[in-house]
Amino acid sequence: MGMYRDHVVPRIVNVACGMKANEPLRERVCAGLSGRVVELGFGSGLNVPFYPATVTSVSAVEPADLGWKLAAGRLAAARVPVERAGLDGQQLPFADDSFDTALSTWTMCTIPDIDTALAELRRVLVPGGTLHFVEHGLAPDPAVQRWQHRLDPLQQRIAGGCHLNRDIAALIGSSGFGIRELEIFKSEGPAFIATQSLGVATNP
Repeated sequence: MGMYRDHVVPRIVNVACGMKANEPLRERVCAGLSGRVVELGFGSGLNVPFYPATVTSVSAVEPADLGWKLAAGRLAAARVPVERAGLDGQQLPFADDSFDTALSTWTMCTIPDIDTALAELRRVLVPGGTLHFVEHGLAPDPAVQRWQHRLDPLQQRIAGGCHLNRDIAALIGSSGFGIRELEIFKSEGPAFIATQSLGVATNP
């Protein structure tokens, strides 16, 4: 699985998450970023073109070396300094209160211990700092949920640990963040992966 995880999954993610249909969502979720930003699950840098002028620096947390290599062209064109500064969202190598805002796009599905990762984000964000997120997760329809639960073990194997059935808003709220804005909607594609949560949460 090491070869598949390290050399195949990052390419799949680059293509699947790089679809044109995702660009308006990336633009929306990045719009309120400002100051020092920590991006969880940087991937191949698909958010880089959407960083607003209010961002002064980005610390990218990305475990996949290939993902970072695939980001080379976007990094070269970046309008703000971007540094690969961490490999594991569950252990962020930053001091407390290091960042003004945080960004996560289709990443919370994959982190093994998402509760720990959210606690780490709260630690490194300044009080009043914001987490901007767009994530797929648990559908509101019980029939779709049943399929999500059934397919989740297979999804984890083929998509690098990605879960289909995480309740994103509940996870963020239970971590101590206050959800300030939240939109839950259905995107195009198979129902088991189409429920999206886009919003902003505040670090108390």
